[in-house]
Amino acid sequence: MTTFAARARRLAGWAGVTFGWRPADFWSATPEELATLVEAMMPEQVTPPDAMLIERMQEAYPDG
Repeated sequence: MTTFAARARRLAGWAGVTFGWRPADFWSATPEELATLVEAMMPEQVTPPDAMLIERMQEAYPDG
């Protein structure tokens, strides 16, 4: 089991490498501030096609 201290140390190091944060920056930031930066770095989520779209595509482009 990983302790809170170990996880915090790893996350602080990651924030330092990724965002250039010093330890004081990490410890004074709120979880919301860190989450905002992390989310900004994530690629946009693409919604997979639903069953109706797949059916229309199969009709339009048969593999025949």
